[in-house]
Amino acid sequence: MSTGSVDRPLQPGNRAPNVVLDAISREGKVALNDFRGRSPLLIGLFRGLHCPFCRRHVAAMAQLKPALHEKGVECLAVVNTPVERARLYFRYHPTLDLLAASDPERASHRAFGLREVGMDTIMAIRVHLPGELPEPMDVVAMNEFLNKKERYQITKADQQMMASGQAQLVGQFLLDRAGIVRWSFTEVLEVGYTFTAPNPEELMSAASQVAHQ
Repeated sequence: MSTGSVDRPLQPGNRAPNVVLDAISREGKVALNDFRGRSPLLIGLFRGLHCPFCRRHVAAMAQLKPALHEKGVECLAVVNTPVERARLYFRYHPTLDLLAASDPERASHRAFGLREVGMDTIMAIRVHLPGELPEPMDVVAMNEFLNKKERYQITKADQQMMASGQAQLVGQFLLDRAGIVRWSFTEVLEVGYTFTAPNPEELMSAASQVAHQ
């Protein structure tokens, strides 16, 4: 895939790049240009499936898919997990026919302006999740705890992604039929905001507006 990179996340009004990736939920490739002129698209750019919160983001997108589909909006979830490993996961965790694609090199994230941050920045954050974590934890300890709790088996492919992309920020972008960003949500590294998901009501409101354009 030959895409460039931008120095900040794409904003409403920006044109999204064409991204071509290996499909996870079916054979072949997925390209953003496939949707242009045909339908709006919500694209989620996540870390690998080794990230507990990214698995939750994918599941949340799958839950919203029927409502978005009613408005004519398609969905695409991109994960930084090698395609064969990702296919194995989705085989045992079906997601309501959600279209998913693999990008272990994180080229799509760079093309949409989602940067990587230093591990020192990541490790300085303490995540507090009452009811899920026994105490505030750093990101690495939290991932280990939640993966064990959710019985997610870390494989060699996961370890490679964790070593290279642990500090990758994530985001979601709603594109209109012309491929223009009309709404976006990007991760913020602040206590109380890191790992949060977009507000579903806000997203659906934006989808309603895009559907009528």
